[in-house]
Amino acid sequence: MNKLLRYWGRRLIHGEGGTRVGGEFQTPDRDLYQMDLKHPFAQLESDARESRIVRNTLRALREAGMLANDDYDEHKYRLSRDAARRLLDIPWSALTPRMQRLIYAINAIHQPQVMIAAGVFCGFTFLANASAAVGPGCVYRARELIGLEINPREAARAELNLRSFDSMGTARIVARDAIDFCRHWADRIDLLYLDADGDGGRGKSIYREILDAAWDKLAPGALLLAHNSVNGASQMRSYLAFVRDSGNCRASLNIVFDPEGLEVSVR
Repeated sequence: MNKLLRYWGRRLIHGEGGTRVGGEFQTPDRDLYQMDLKHPFAQLESDARESRIVRNTLRALREAGMLANDDYDEHKYRLSRDAARRLLDIPWSALTPRMQRLIYAINAIHQPQVMIAAGVFCGFTFLANASAAVGPGCVYRARELIGLEINPREAARAELNLRSFDSMGTARIVARDAIDFCRHWADRIDLLYLDADGDGGRGKSIYREILDAAWDKLAPGALLLAHNSVNGASQMRSYLAFVRDSGNCRASLNIVFDPEGLEVSVR
């Protein structure tokens, strides 16, 4: 579907490239863009179309005052993605190709010196963030890149995946509860990525708990990336209400270009 008209809020939107309306950036094909979870690198659309949608998303983030610019090295991204396809052990992932590219691009533009990712499973989501600073897609040098995974078996798998990308040790996987880790973290945080699931039925509501533990470490201008802002929105209610409150975050934009979504917020 190349063109769709739909009333959203106060105005009509159209076109495959996506449109920002209020606190959302959305594409008309967001519900049609489906992936096979066991094949996260399967091509779902042309590279040119994927690139165009991500660039439009970055432009919306820049216009919202969340990124300094919307330019990133697409050749470097392709090198990183090709290496991940060859080297990583990924049993499954819900991170769509559009989201993989967007997360890499945000990190490549923002260039966080300290990045913490909570709930990294096998390490794929962590490397979507960290590969802007390690491996063949590296475009800057970071100080600390930390992936947190509470399951020791998956943390070990993530570490093995990571070592195929980062031989210098800038990035590391820690098998630990993200709330406890962030509560005791003594350094600043420039980018916090959230993709954890709480036990006891907490699910994505744990995002707010992690954020509360990390809040006083977030540097001015720090970015928050919260995956599943669409399909996990009901469990994320408290988190979303907090970051969308201008008294807490300077700006927040919900990226709705696939069924999962990503809430991007700036401290």
